[in-house]
Amino acid sequence: MRHVILFDGECHLCNTAVQFIIKRDPKAVFSFAALQSDVGKKIIKKHNISDGVDSLILIYNDKCYIKSSAALTISKHLKGLWKGLYFFIVVPKPIRDYGYGIVAKNRYKWFGKRENCMVPTEDIKKRFIH
Repeated sequence: MRHVILFDGECHLCNTAVQFIIKRDPKAVFSFAALQSDVGKKIIKKHNISDGVDSLILIYNDKCYIKSSAALTISKHLKGLWKGLYFFIVVPKPIRDYGYGIVAKNRYKWFGKRENCMVPTEDIKKRFIH
């Protein structure tokens, strides 16, 4: 199985982030599933992730990353200068996650919320786990 990114399928910011990652991941390193989907729930259960985790989740080499660690680990694998963001992994996790938490807490207010999860176009549908 490829590496899996779980995202909030109802969040406009999260859906935009998925589109951003897909465009910068030409080798298709990552697959995607919404946190709210059946497969997303199965992955969360399989990896013993707390039900209360409301964050971007990355399963990479069977290891679970959440919040800023997930985002930075993803950036390391994107084409272009985005790889450079991984440098911020040296910032202590509580500080990184504090900043991540501010955006996450306000994401619906700032970016909006969808009533339904994203429906991928045909050309990227294969990147989503069903």
